[in-house]
Amino acid sequence: MKRRALLNGFGALIGASALTSCAQIQGQQTSAVPQSQLRGTGDLAVAIARADGRVAVIDTTEQQIIADIPGIGDLSHASLVYSRDARYAFVFGRDGGLTRIDILTHQITHRVIQGGNSIGGAISQDGTLIAVSNYKPGGVKVFNSQDLTLVADIPCESKTVGLVDAPGQRFVFSLWDKGEIWIADFSGNDQSKPDITKFENIGRNPYDALITPDGRYYMAGLFGEDGMAQLDLWHPEKGVRRVLPNYGRGEKKLPVYKMPHLEGWAIAGGRAFVPAVGRHEVLILDTNSWEEVGRIPVLGQPVFVMSRPDGRQIWVNFAHPDNSNIQVFDSETLEQIVHLKPGPGVLHMEFAPRGEKVWMSVRDSHEIHLYDTTTFELQTQLSLPSPSGIFMTARAHKIGL
Repeated sequence: MKRRALLNGFGALIGASALTSCAQIQGQQTSAVPQSQLRGTGDLAVAIARADGRVAVIDTTEQQIIADIPGIGDLSHASLVYSRDARYAFVFGRDGGLTRIDILTHQITHRVIQGGNSIGGAISQDGTLIAVSNYKPGGVKVFNSQDLTLVADIPCESKTVGLVDAPGQRFVFSLWDKGEIWIADFSGNDQSKPDITKFENIGRNPYDALITPDGRYYMAGLFGEDGMAQLDLWHPEKGVRRVLPNYGRGEKKLPVYKMPHLEGWAIAGGRAFVPAVGRHEVLILDTNSWEEVGRIPVLGQPVFVMSRPDGRQIWVNFAHPDNSNIQVFDSETLEQIVHLKPGPGVLHMEFAPRGEKVWMSVRDSHEIHLYDTTTFELQTQLSLPSPSGIFMTARAHKIGL
């Protein structure tokens, strides 16, 4: 009896203590952060307003712009990446500006002019480093992601393009003037002196590049000749090999601004769907052999060829004069599902992480459109001056984005 009474008393003491602790914890949580101020970033996106140097933060659940952030410089060819926690966006401007934005407080936290003409960037695998690719003065500069202090300067005596992050705390990029691919490995103890591996004579004038979603293959497009240069990052000791010998500018030489974006490759079901350069076609490649296995005729010169996240649909937009159109194809049958005409200057598409919606910028209508990917109905139109890139925070957790 005494033992039972002792246990009952001990249990009551523990219960009272637990209730007191829970009350204290709840009180601390309530007093620390007002409930009205709590929100995540998983359903946010940032859209570039290229005409006037600002970005818009979009709540994709409520389907509305919740913030407008000015003062970001020349955004005529801008892109961005996200921090690992998807709270900060790092915007790469054409004027050489690198800007760190807090998308929850809607403020610029840091900004540096790191070059004269930059062309994109990447964030390292662990999220601590931001690399910027430069046309002028050339080379790559790498910054601390917390305060944008310079960590490393990699001079190349060349314009650098196609900069991506790769597994192993590496950055990979191409040299336009030299026809080379470089790997900068920051996994060592001294990040100011990364280990540089150079691959020479890859082809003339690499103009853009991509990394496959698994981080294995780096593919550089060549403006100076047909074909692409492929580097297997699992086996870099094998060097660069030439693939897709018929991938090039077609019979008529095209200016750079009509070249497709290589980021816009769709990979679905063991096949890659690639915008053909200078042709009204989408090429279909086997991702094991990297050989062409088919083509899809399309209405113009494709710029972005993108797959819905489940791989079931292929969405294509086009260069001028067909840039008011979107074609959607079934990735299995290759038949057209629908032909949309959102308006003039459709520049960029961005799928919701699970693919039920797609956002697209319609530059010359100064609008952002939202479409349902099952019914293909236009659901929302948002006003934004000359919108270009749209970037969902889900990119924070993907290689090469």
